[in-house]
Amino acid sequence: MEKKNLKPNINVDFFEDLTGDIEFSTSKDVGDIGIRIKTLREEKGLSLGELSKLTGFDIGFLSGIETNRVQPQLGTIIKLSKALDSALSRIISGVGDKLYSITRKNEQKVVSRSTSQKGEKQIYTYKSLAPEVKGRHMEALIVKLEVDPEGEISVHEGEEFIYILDGVVSLKIGDDFFELEPGDSAYYLSTTPHCIAAKTGKATILAVLYEG
Repeated sequence: MEKKNLKPNINVDFFEDLTGDIEFSTSKDVGDIGIRIKTLREEKGLSLGELSKLTGFDIGFLSGIETNRVQPQLGTIIKLSKALDSALSRIISGVGDKLYSITRKNEQKVVSRSTSQKGEKQIYTYKSLAPEVKGRHMEALIVKLEVDPEGEISVHEGEEFIYILDGVVSLKIGDDFFELEPGDSAYYLSTTPHCIAAKTGKATILAVLYEG
């Protein structure tokens, strides 16, 4: 158990300028993830029932994702990508076609928002920082977290690195709980049960996910 009370000596204004204004709910790209998942499922000739057996997710939950009533969390997307034999990147931000990516601040691509499993509470929203790179195995994201009173636990393959840009983040890894402030970071195996959310209000992090 660890709790940090001291704020790091950093220029918070720098991070506010870096992340900019992250507004996601009106973006066209928000609905694309459900469409991509449905397309991949149909390409493999799988029914919702068969995908449910492969992932352990309820048919109703999967249907909610495909019809955009529910926006899946990143851990859910990773499980679906494994079941559909598809790269995580294809589901999150589509297939890239470049050998490298230089992303300017005003070119950050809004890709999705994520809700609780019932779709009743928005938990976080995120931007992809390198959607153009073909065959990538990592996803770099700017994520705006919100409070998650349900504390939904995520377990999936891969590894994650997070760096706190602003706000206070509540992070649970296994049985350990941490409060992270701007300048703090964490690296953990995604196979360890984990939950990340803003402690109060909102928080913004840089997240790098490796599929494994």
